[in-house]
Amino acid sequence: MIDPNLLRNHLEQVVANLAKRGVSIDMIKLKHLEEKRKDYQVKTQQLQNQRNTLSKEIGQAKAKKNEQEAKLLLEQVEKVTVDLDVIEKSFDKIQEELNDYLCTLPNLIHESVPEGKDESANVEIRKWGTPKTFDFQPKDHVDLTNKTSKIDFEASAKMSGSRFVVLKNEVAKLHRALAQFMLNVHTTEHGYVEMYVPYLVESQALFGVGQLPKFYDDLFHLKGEKGLTLIPTAEVSLTNMVRDTILAASALPLKFVSHTPCFRSEAGSYGKDTKGMIRQHQFDKVELVHIVAPEQSYQALEELTHHAEVILQRLDLPYRVVALSSGDIGFAAAKTYDLEVWLPSQQKYREISSCSNTESFQARRLQARFRPQSGGKPELVHTLNGSGLAVGRTLIAVLENYQDKDGNVHVPEVLYPYMGETRLINLA
Repeated sequence: MIDPNLLRNHLEQVVANLAKRGVSIDMIKLKHLEEKRKDYQVKTQQLQNQRNTLSKEIGQAKAKKNEQEAKLLLEQVEKVTVDLDVIEKSFDKIQEELNDYLCTLPNLIHESVPEGKDESANVEIRKWGTPKTFDFQPKDHVDLTNKTSKIDFEASAKMSGSRFVVLKNEVAKLHRALAQFMLNVHTTEHGYVEMYVPYLVESQALFGVGQLPKFYDDLFHLKGEKGLTLIPTAEVSLTNMVRDTILAASALPLKFVSHTPCFRSEAGSYGKDTKGMIRQHQFDKVELVHIVAPEQSYQALEELTHHAEVILQRLDLPYRVVALSSGDIGFAAAKTYDLEVWLPSQQKYREISSCSNTESFQARRLQARFRPQSGGKPELVHTLNGSGLAVGRTLIAVLENYQDKDGNVHVPEVLYPYMGETRLINLA
């Protein structure tokens, strides 16, 4: 959530920033709510002061044994208390209405974010590796595995419908190996703490990271009294580890990693990537989350992005890093880098990871704070997240980049320790 003080004291600056996203503020509604909030706040303070003054006068009257005066003062206190209760309820109602509106506004973007209406304005930062050339027409992952059904969409469709998949034999093994490889690199080399987290969360956890209320239709909600929802990413569970917490400055930074399935309804993606595993309702991801002090957050973004890049480099998969434009960046993000891996069948780079700094946007919703070493009031932490990587899309990239003309896939050498004796996946 945007800092309410910015909206009160620097509204024009906020309006200009959100305009870069193509988002406009309902100024009339906001000003009306803010004026009402201030009015009720002033009245609340006045009545509280009046009650306190009367309470002191009651004490003084009783000390003088003037019971009649004390009785009259007590009647006034009771009336003020009733009035105060009414005003406080009105204040709470208008504050809730104001908060509900503020929760619909996305994060402010960092000054370095390129401006543009959509992904066409994204800026390439760097490339790594050279796309492989083949002396045959490379197949996509669907056609490559079609004969052996080691990626089986028919089986999954029978039990779950479209946008699900069944992986078999060596392909399932390769999928598992990729996740294990990612976890090992991130924990042993990059200093992340591995976490096993819930896949089902309450609405407050989703609100805290900015998934609710905006993305309600993109989520899978369970029926029942508990009102639980399947996580769209482990970012939800990992970031909520610091909800309603005041951390010691010495505890920062925190770095978490988790391998989980992710569940998304893909409500707004009708007709997109309907073939294959690119866009699924259920997919696996190794998620990276940083919790840092504000002055460290942009250094942490570069570090987190580098950690995701290392996985692609070790797998020798060509990729590029792209800075998302103001029109393409996510709701909670202040700045985002996308990693896009080369897919030979499409002859283009496709997203495999998004690495974002949300600054204090999520922390304000989560009330995730730390106490500065110099003392003083607790401050909001900054939170960052990124895929390190999306396992299914990495599987696709490996299958397509490591195929040969006979329809087999050669296992990348870095995965040998996780694949047993398997060095070649026969798909012919």
